[in-house]
Amino acid sequence: MKNSLIWLCLLVTATMFSQEKYSVSGTIKDGKNGETLFGATVYLKGTTNGAVTNEYGFYSITAPKGTYTLIVSFLGYENVSKEITLDVDQTVNFEIKEASTSLETVVIEAEESERVNIRKPQMSVSKLNAATIKQMPVVLGEVDVIKSIQMLPGVTNGGEGTAGFNVRGGAADQNLVLLDEAIIYNTSHFFGFFSVFNADAIKDIKLYKGDIPAKFGGRISSVLDVRQKDGNSKNLEVNGGVGLISSRLAVEGPMFNKKGSFLVAGRTSYAHLFMPLIQEIKDDKISFYDLNLKTNYEINENNRIYLSGYFGRDIFDISKFIKNRYGNASANLRWNHVFNEKLFSNLSLIYSKYDYRIVLDFIKLDWVADIKNFNLKYDLRYYASDKLKLDFGVSGITYDFNPGEVKPTDPSSSINFRKLDQKRAFEAAAYISVEHELTDKLTAQYGLRFSTFSRLGGQVLSDYANNQPVVYNDEIGIYEEGEEIGTTDYKKSESIKTFANFDPRLGLSYQLNDDSSVKASYTRSVQYVHLLSNTVSVTPVDVWAPSGRYIEPQKSNQYAVGYYRNFKDKTYSLELEAYYKNVDNRIDYIDGSDLIGTNNIETEILNGEARAYGLEILFRKNLGKFKGWFAYTLSKSEQRALGGNAGGPGINRGNWYNTPYDRTHDFSVTGTYDFNDKWKFSANFVYQTGRPVTYPNGQYEYEGLSIASFDERNANRLPAYHRLDLSAIYTPGKNKNRRWQSEWVFGLYNAYARRNAASISFTQDFDTGVNEARRLSIFGSVIPSITYNFKF
Repeated sequence: MKNSLIWLCLLVTATMFSQEKYSVSGTIKDGKNGETLFGATVYLKGTTNGAVTNEYGFYSITAPKGTYTLIVSFLGYENVSKEITLDVDQTVNFEIKEASTSLETVVIEAEESERVNIRKPQMSVSKLNAATIKQMPVVLGEVDVIKSIQMLPGVTNGGEGTAGFNVRGGAADQNLVLLDEAIIYNTSHFFGFFSVFNADAIKDIKLYKGDIPAKFGGRISSVLDVRQKDGNSKNLEVNGGVGLISSRLAVEGPMFNKKGSFLVAGRTSYAHLFMPLIQEIKDDKISFYDLNLKTNYEINENNRIYLSGYFGRDIFDISKFIKNRYGNASANLRWNHVFNEKLFSNLSLIYSKYDYRIVLDFIKLDWVADIKNFNLKYDLRYYASDKLKLDFGVSGITYDFNPGEVKPTDPSSSINFRKLDQKRAFEAAAYISVEHELTDKLTAQYGLRFSTFSRLGGQVLSDYANNQPVVYNDEIGIYEEGEEIGTTDYKKSESIKTFANFDPRLGLSYQLNDDSSVKASYTRSVQYVHLLSNTVSVTPVDVWAPSGRYIEPQKSNQYAVGYYRNFKDKTYSLELEAYYKNVDNRIDYIDGSDLIGTNNIETEILNGEARAYGLEILFRKNLGKFKGWFAYTLSKSEQRALGGNAGGPGINRGNWYNTPYDRTHDFSVTGTYDFNDKWKFSANFVYQTGRPVTYPNGQYEYEGLSIASFDERNANRLPAYHRLDLSAIYTPGKNKNRRWQSEWVFGLYNAYARRNAASISFTQDFDTGVNEARRLSIFGSVIPSITYNFKF
């Protein structure tokens, strides 16, 4: 027995020494411009040890002591290999070269990061590269990130001229939109026709529709993570474009003796310059502009700082009627630090602001409002071993809500000065997430996020009888404001109400073979801020409000399962996902609610619940002259609001009803065809079930007036929405050795002139007394465009 124990100890000791492990880490960059590459594969030849670079191009691999061939692979780039002896922890950086060169990064390269990863447990994530987005047909030739992601399964919006987007049956305010980690509250220009993201300044885009990583919080539907380019650290580069209504210019180049780089990208519209030529609108003005800035500096091999910013503004003036200004501003100061071969960190100080101003000349009213926040966050990634990786961090966000200040623009105005109560809040969070390879086939990603939210004092709140800000009037059958019995004055040092929540996250992936896998996930999310709007689309005057005494935070549980497969050496790929999501404390608005200028918003809403479920299919062709994808979503999204503490039957008699963003069928096809070196063609087709609306079901006479009556909320639908877009890209004199490169982009938006209904209103003809329905369409004809792009 004693001898057996001795031999066992010797065997364990020998095994431990034989399995002595070391780490190799580093950064992968583009050899031409110095941009870090996100999604590049780094692995040790002949082993299963490998890694994928993070958002900053960093990788780390741990393996037993020995001699290996380290290989870097990124489709569209030349593979690079290097012999290494792994007997100490070491750093190995790479700069890899493109396999070919063109005006924009070839789309085949972009698809490496867009493909589904069979092995990783991450699911319900869609990825697009700027090069892919630039080839898709767009309205008026303006490349649009938001319109591009709407061609993916599970993503819709309200149609033309509507801002924001909806993911898996969720509302627009349930999406966390980040630009270099800064929150963007309004993603649109021109009231939804274009997005605020300039494709010339964008590196890559990730949309998390479910299985949201624990490092993200604050929204319950999705996370759109948009990353700006760092800037060319090798050479000075200029690119831009001239279109029918807007132009853009981006300049990037090295700084600090090539230890850093900068990017300055601007975009502006000039439709307002032509308005004076048309007598009817000669005094009107409609325009937008935005500016992207970024710079970085490499202090040493283990430390780099980044400074980025975004500034955008829309101007909408109708002479002697209305003036509207709105826009976003953000800034981010980041510090990347590599502690060692296993530990990577990122410290960020972030500022975001969204503000708007409306001047109504006809009543001499001036209204300004804004929301701003500061965010300090510290994220770390620890590469514990080749089978275990940890992400963890902390964050704190301060919110300052200014819902509005109303003042007269003229002494003769009947408008009285009024300032709505300013609201403050603080949100803190800590998280940990683990990616764990349990077996050769089974990988798990599990984590926990803990968050607290404090509605801070400094204002006077109304108190209501029986704590009922809304009550049901049985006599007339409507909800109305509750009885105010007093007020409570909260000091700035007080907390009005504090919430705390744990959000578990879990993802599993089981690899069936080298080309297919099944995955499952569960995501718990909490949202503490709410967009107060009773319109279908996001508008510039919508007001954000925090949770508090009368508004509970929204809480969501999402479950998803999926099947993923690559075909013919990854030429084709299939993603099939099913999901179910339920939401508690989803607010809805009582009939006849008035949100504009309302200080006590709790008197206009009821707490409710929502649910959504569906099936998503995404089939891609990744290689060859013809590339593209087919996307289909079959889904249902509905909600209800019971009377609860307010009494009564609730909204819609307490029955479930369609949300405004419910689309039963959503079908889209996107394709590009490389005809030759000079011509490239692309097309989009989209079909969606019509948006839910509420039509009148009758009318009655009252004091000589005809008044419509309504039945079930959102029980009717607009006609189905469908559209075909076409584009052609012509590249004259294409030569990779030429300094000046250019291309012409020709587009047809709404190619068969479909008159999709934006709304249908019901009115009465004053002359005949006949009721009539009027259909409003934003586009009723083909919209051609032409854009000239250049680069040198």
